[in-house]
Amino acid sequence: MQVGVPTYFELLALIAPIFLLIGVGSVARFLGWMTPETDAGLLKIVLNVFYPALIFKSVLGNPALADPRNVFWPPVVGFVSMGGGILLAWWIGRSLGFSKGKGLRTFAFAVGIFNYGYIPIPLMESLFGRESIGVLLVHNVGCEIAIWTVGVLVLSGLSFRDGWKRLISGPVIALAAAGVGNLLNIDAVMPEAANRTIAMAAACAIPVALVAIGSTLAEFLSKPSQLFSWRVTPAACALRLVLFPALILGLAKILPVSQELKRVMMVEAAMPAGMIPILIARHYGGKPLTAVQVVIGTTVVGLVAIPLWLRIGLAWIG
Repeated sequence: MQVGVPTYFELLALIAPIFLLIGVGSVARFLGWMTPETDAGLLKIVLNVFYPALIFKSVLGNPALADPRNVFWPPVVGFVSMGGGILLAWWIGRSLGFSKGKGLRTFAFAVGIFNYGYIPIPLMESLFGRESIGVLLVHNVGCEIAIWTVGVLVLSGLSFRDGWKRLISGPVIALAAAGVGNLLNIDAVMPEAANRTIAMAAACAIPVALVAIGSTLAEFLSKPSQLFSWRVTPAACALRLVLFPALILGLAKILPVSQELKRVMMVEAAMPAGMIPILIARHYGGKPLTAVQVVIGTTVVGLVAIPLWLRIGLAWIG
């Protein structure tokens, strides 16, 4: 290992607060402090106010985005890594005996979607500084496109037209506004009151979202025997935490992309399955329990795997 690479326990300390906040949300639900209605309201505020504020603050005036490679390549990489992961998980899942109507669609959807926001954002800031978050959020545009096109098509059979409609959202609008703002150099003339308001809203995005996610997961924790499946969990962990990280790190090494994007790919490669498949599977007629088994399994194993892959990635790409 090269000098300067954090130790396993240093990396574990970086991710521990993330999971502790998720735990706070779960405890709050068990104590009756939060309800399904509370969760829905908090998630709406996060997605429509706090997260767009975080995107706008991180992208506007970010010097890392002056490099054209950090504007073109990140969304392409995000789309290919997530869309390709969903399709690869479909093909492998079918070879493992999953079938339509018995969890194949939801398995492929949940395994293919890595956690691309709430865990990577604080990790990127801790490891590489706030400037790295702008590249991550541009990368995440490609992830969003993959979810609402390839992902939704695999999960429900919706048309491309219906999938593309879902892209008109607060985060995408904030990213577009920040991009225009960079072209017009708006950050130089932004009123201080506006800057401070956006900064305060942005600071709420991650902690509030993690608490809301923990509360949402709590409803499935009441029946712990359902959270593990010999059919789903080992296969999900093998793909999400072994095969896919190796493939993404390989691409990070050979692609002609910036060092900032290589770091984004390194962090994303280490991630467990994202939380959003649970909600989307429920909405589009999938099997939410299969998504929960994928998410819980990869997240629990991820407590060990994430620091290991981060340490490997830091040594591999520098």
